[in-house]
Amino acid sequence: MTEQRHAGLAIHPVEPDEHHELLRRRQIVRRTRWLVLIVLVLLAIGAGRTVLIRMANAKALEAGATERAVQYVKTALPTKPTAGQTLALPGTLQGFVQSPISARASGYLKRWTQDIGARVKQGELLAEIETPEIDQQLSQAVAAREQAAAGLSLAKSTVARWEALRQKDVVSQQDLDERRGAVASATANLAAAEANVQRLKQTEGFKRVLAPFAGVITRRNVDVGDLIDAGAGGGGRALFLLAQTDPLRVYINVPQAYAQLVKAGQPVIVTQAELRGQNFKGEVARSSGAIDATTRMMQVEVALPNRDGTLLPGAYVQVSLPLAASQSLTVPSNALLFRAEGTRVAVIDAQGRVHLQTVQIGRNYGETVEVLDGIAATDRLVLNPSDSLAEGDQVAVAKEPA
Repeated sequence: MTEQRHAGLAIHPVEPDEHHELLRRRQIVRRTRWLVLIVLVLLAIGAGRTVLIRMANAKALEAGATERAVQYVKTALPTKPTAGQTLALPGTLQGFVQSPISARASGYLKRWTQDIGARVKQGELLAEIETPEIDQQLSQAVAAREQAAAGLSLAKSTVARWEALRQKDVVSQQDLDERRGAVASATANLAAAEANVQRLKQTEGFKRVLAPFAGVITRRNVDVGDLIDAGAGGGGRALFLLAQTDPLRVYINVPQAYAQLVKAGQPVIVTQAELRGQNFKGEVARSSGAIDATTRMMQVEVALPNRDGTLLPGAYVQVSLPLAASQSLTVPSNALLFRAEGTRVAVIDAQGRVHLQTVQIGRNYGETVEVLDGIAATDRLVLNPSDSLAEGDQVAVAKEPA
């Protein structure tokens, strides 16, 4: 616009400096508008992003809450054991025949011929005892027997003479009967004296202590010169302790819950802690056939061969008794719920709902428990059920890890 046009329009002419200032202000205003517009757009974008993020977070939170509200459980089915349980019980080895050897005659120990650890045969000499009192009693009994024999001989000759006199009617029948009675009495006296002699001879025979059976001397309680009392060793102890070490016996006490499963002839495995890696096979010989009312256990005898003598009587051993497999269902121990109503299990139906069922527990196998009643083989049981689990709760079965 020219200066004349400004004058015609009665507009004050603009100076060149003012013109540049006006242009500069217009540019600033234009830039400010663009800047404000950009800021508004950025704010709108940020607000929209914030709203979108909050909506996404809300949806994720809702989905997480919904997912966490579902109870995920692990399940298992009841099973029937394919193999029986092995019952381990402690026991002590004993000789198949084990007996203390005592003296039958009193006296002093003259000598002993076998010491501990010696293997003896039946009838082998173990010790000799000096019995001076028995020797004197035997001599006296022999003399009494001779005296009774002499009296019998005299009575018989007297009866013979009196019978001849009776035939001549010199003596009465009463006198003859008295003489005959004297013969009978003398005969009885001789028999009594003979019996006393035989008794003392048998007692004197006990001066020699013999082994009643073949075995091993496990203890010797006397020495030369000890005073021996009849019926017991010196100091109230037996002279020797004799044990038959092949076979051996093991007595074990089986709990009442397993007593019905133990049968004669059943094989067992015997182990000893000191003999690592060695198993010894035996079998159940017999059982008491009754439960002890005090311990509620049944005594069982196990016969154990010991031909090489590895096992020693008196040793502490473990007897592994394999039992027959039970026909009842077994469930994991961590599937049980112990509550005031009794022992229960949580069963899941086809709709995923929980039903608490009361069960009857049998034998405890450690990781599994025998269930006698209350569940079926097709019931799916919840493992490690929480205390808050209630009847009718909706649950989901967790997937097993690959």
